[in-house]
Amino acid sequence: MRIVVLDGYTAVQNDLSWKEIEALGDVVVYDRTCPGETVDRCKDAEAVLTNKVIMSEDVIFRLTGLKYIGVLATGYNVVDVEAAHKRGIVVTNIPAYSTQSVAQMVFAHILNAAMHVDHYAEENRKGRWARSEDFCWMDTPVIELCGKTLGIVGLGNIGSAVAGIAHAFGMKVVAQTSKAQEQLPIYINKVTMDQLFQCADVITLHCPLTDNTREMICAESIARMKKGVMVVNTGRGPLVNEHDMAAALKEGRVGAFCADVLTSEPPSADNPLFACPNAFITPHIAWASREARTRLIHIAADNLRAFISGVPKNMV
Repeated sequence: MRIVVLDGYTAVQNDLSWKEIEALGDVVVYDRTCPGETVDRCKDAEAVLTNKVIMSEDVIFRLTGLKYIGVLATGYNVVDVEAAHKRGIVVTNIPAYSTQSVAQMVFAHILNAAMHVDHYAEENRKGRWARSEDFCWMDTPVIELCGKTLGIVGLGNIGSAVAGIAHAFGMKVVAQTSKAQEQLPIYINKVTMDQLFQCADVITLHCPLTDNTREMICAESIARMKKGVMVVNTGRGPLVNEHDMAAALKEGRVGAFCADVLTSEPPSADNPLFACPNAFITPHIAWASREARTRLIHIAADNLRAFISGVPKNMV
């Protein structure tokens, strides 16, 4: 089987390998693939693995020998699944490989925004504490999370893991979810989106990107939130209208915006959020711990192995 990996660099970086995939066929790995290169690079492929390279309807129908598309992520919006199904092509994804790493990043952001760890570490590098007349020095408020309300939008694997951490911190947890209240742990209360916006001190997004959720965080929804709310997005960049968020940060409507994803990646240097002191942006790395990437490659190989054996799994 000829297998092509279209954008393999981010998964392996410089510390992992594709040996599990290489054991399954004739493998060609590209670090990155530009849109115009996809068809030529995959023209003889029976299996294609992609993370962010788009497999559009046009591409899929031009690759006449293609039998399998493995998405190297949980989200599979990079593939025109309907077109793949019309062609009889199996599409798989990799569920739950990064749950703990992403949940950890959510709280890294929350804790940093609450305690200003990065700010104080940087000030100390400049000698500010050393010049203090007192045993401590602070120029920002620090926030205790215990007793605050965390609102979770989407209660899948990651949202549920985040809820458990919040509960351990003594936070009240509310969630907007399709699950019934009886299915939820006792410490999570199901609420409507409007109720969540009104009561949450911290809002974290873990829902899929759909027509209904695109730009769900915008000027209109922000106006319904508590003044000074903290918003965290480790889901999909377009869940947030970035211009509205920048305006809300500058006006003080939102106390902090913490994100590991943006609408365009890599972002434009003039993204309005970069000029906001209370915007804390990390470069889409929540998923990328070595442990999570190891699981990703193992599951990708297992998915492909299952397809070859005639019993595909994790199909979408």
